[in-house]
Amino acid sequence: MSKLRLLYCQETVGSGGVEQRKLSAAKYFLNGNYELKLVCTEAKQSMAAKFESLGAEIIIIGKQRNIFNISAYFKLLKIIRSYKPHIIHGAVFGGVALACVAGFLGRVPVIIAEETSDPQNRSARASKLLRLLVSLSDKIIAIAPSVVIYLNKVAHIPLKKIQLINNGVEVPRTVHKNEVDQIRLNLGITDDDIVIGSVGRLFDDHKRFTDLVKAIAALPQKHNLKLLIVGDGADREMIKKTAADFGISNLLCMAGYQTDTAPFYALMDIFCLASQREGFGLVAAEAMLHKLPVIATAVGGLKDVVVNGQTGYLVPPLQPEAMSKKIALLLSNKELRKQLGEAGYDKAIKEYTAGVYLEKVEDLYKELLAKKGISI
Repeated sequence: MSKLRLLYCQETVGSGGVEQRKLSAAKYFLNGNYELKLVCTEAKQSMAAKFESLGAEIIIIGKQRNIFNISAYFKLLKIIRSYKPHIIHGAVFGGVALACVAGFLGRVPVIIAEETSDPQNRSARASKLLRLLVSLSDKIIAIAPSVVIYLNKVAHIPLKKIQLINNGVEVPRTVHKNEVDQIRLNLGITDDDIVIGSVGRLFDDHKRFTDLVKAIAALPQKHNLKLLIVGDGADREMIKKTAADFGISNLLCMAGYQTDTAPFYALMDIFCLASQREGFGLVAAEAMLHKLPVIATAVGGLKDVVVNGQTGYLVPPLQPEAMSKKIALLLSNKELRKQLGEAGYDKAIKEYTAGVYLEKVEDLYKELLAKKGISI
C-alpha cells in the first residue's frame, strides 16, 4: 500500500520538550512507511528549518486568539481534505482541540490527543472542555502516570480512553573532553570545581530556579562549587539578582540557551530540578542518560522518573532547605554520586528514550488503524 499519512497539530512550535519529541517522531516515522506534516499556529524559524530538513512539511495557519476561533478549524479542514491523513495527532491543549474537532469533522480514521502536562492550575471548566474534546478522539496519550491520574480523576476521562506512554528523550551523543574543557574555560569553571547543574526555560513561577539558588546559598560549605544554569527566559535577571541578594553571584554560571546541551550535562556532577510543577520532566531523564544523580522536587512525572534513594532524591517543592540537605549529602560522597548516576542511566535507557516512546506510539497507531481496517 502507499505510505500512511500522519498529521500532527499543536500551537506554537518553539524549542520545548513537545517540539523535541515531534522532531524525534519526524526522524523515526519518515524513515519508515509514513509521510508526516505538522500544522501549527506559529513556529520558531530555527525549529521550522529542522523539521523541513527532515522532510516534514510545516504548515502555519496563523496565531489564534483562543481555541474557539472557528477560522483555524476551517483552515485545518482544508488541509485534511487535501492531505487525507490516516492519523491526526494533537498535543498541548490548542493542538488537541484542533486535532479532535477538525479530525472528527474531516472524518480522519484515527484521532489521537496527547496530554503533555500535569495541569495543576487548569480550571474545572477547561478540564470539562478537554473531556468533551477527547470524546471525539480514539485515545488520549498520557506522558506520565501522574497525567493519567489527572485525566481520570480530575478531567473524568474513562481509563479505557487513556493510554500511558512515558515521554522520552534522545540518547545523548558522545561528548569529547576538549568540548567540556572549552566550556570550563568560557565559564570560569576549574577542574577542581564540583558543578551543580540545571537546564530549562527561565520562567520562575514554573521552574523555580530561584529556589535552587537559595538551596546553594544554604550549603554550609560552598568552596570549589559552581551552579550552572543552562537556558534562557524572561526571569534571567531575577535569578541573577537572587544570587546577588544571597551572596553567591561568584558561584553562578549562566550559559544561556543552547541548541546542544550534551557537553553542558557532561560538565555537571549533580543535576537539580526545583520545579513547582512538571508534566514529565524531560531534563531529569536527559541528566540520567548522562549518568548524573538527580535531585528533584516530588511533583508531576518527576515522582516516577526519579526513584528516591536509588537514582537520586525527591524533595518537597518550594522548600530550598530540603534540596540543600540532599545536595550537601552528595557533595560529600563521590561514590554515592556515581552509584545513583549508574542506576539512573539503567532506568532511563530502558524506559525514557525517544526510541522507546515512539515504538509504543507506533504500536498504538497500528492497533487503532487495524480496528478501522487499515493495515501497514
